[in-house]
Amino acid sequence: MKHSELKAKVLSNPETLAAYRGMETEFELLRQMLKARAKAGLSQAQVAQKMGTKAPAVTRLESALTSGSHSPSLATIQRYARAVGCELQVRLVNSRNVKPNNSLKRTP
Repeated sequence: MKHSELKAKVLSNPETLAAYRGMETEFELLRQMLKARAKAGLSQAQVAQKMGTKAPAVTRLESALTSGSHSPSLATIQRYARAVGCELQVRLVNSRNVKPNNSLKRTP
């Protein structure tokens, strides 16, 4: 079975599809991180050295984004970005799919 066939089969389950869609931001960040590392021509060990850490930490960082088991801090992602010759930019953008949560409003 090809990867695309397996993915289509697994994502035909509505609960799995919802969970997958809930992680789209993490998947996109990981794609960007891996692309930047490849473009820089660096191994995980080289990125780790530039970050001042060890290779297993970079492995955990990259795998954490797909497993959802850990949310790395912005500071860690920023160090990774700098190590691969990039800068981290974080933006909030309007979305048609997300409605504001009124329960977060403060009352006087």
